[in-house]
Amino acid sequence: MLTPEQFFGFLAAAVLITLSPGPDNLMVLGMGMSRGRRQGVAFGLGCALGCLSHTLLATLGVSALIAASPIAFAALKIAGGLYLIWLGVQALRSRGGSRARTVEGAAQSVWRLFAKGLFANAINPKVVLFFLSFLPQFVVPAQGHAAWQTAALGLTFTAQAAVLFGLLGFFSGHIGQWLQRSPRASTWLDRIAGTVFVALGLRLLITR
Repeated sequence: MLTPEQFFGFLAAAVLITLSPGPDNLMVLGMGMSRGRRQGVAFGLGCALGCLSHTLLATLGVSALIAASPIAFAALKIAGGLYLIWLGVQALRSRGGSRARTVEGAAQSVWRLFAKGLFANAINPKVVLFFLSFLPQFVVPAQGHAAWQTAALGLTFTAQAAVLFGLLGFFSGHIGQWLQRSPRASTWLDRIAGTVFVALGLRLLITR
């Protein structure tokens, strides 16, 4: 369904965005640091698989817009471009203050932490907005099957997030120590993510 250019271009952007400091990966990092590898991996996989609900919403929404009106689809892409640029500017202005915090509380089972991560991501309205902004720019209506393209992109994002979040939870202790020794590391990650967001937003606004 996806051309090699679509797939690898999307995958590269998705990996950079997933690696940039944000609530989800910092929670996974904190969970692994405070409760151990298995708990960090379980919570991370839950967060990643929560993206499936956003994939479904994006698939239904994008396909419905294309079927109803190409103008409406173009309007969604413009709004998404502006939203991505706003996210990028916020990341570029960040002073690197994002830090992983250890997660306190009573001991919880691996499955309970998995469900907690799944639920936390699935109900996050910011992730819904991000998916509706991010996925459509990689959909090529001329290729047809826009819904399947959107679904494939969403599944790709979920799969790479599961791998990266799983690794983050597993190596959380080492990564947490590195971030504490290198306070500017998260600043540079923010700068990279901000540049990616702005570039993607501008791409949405200038392409048809």
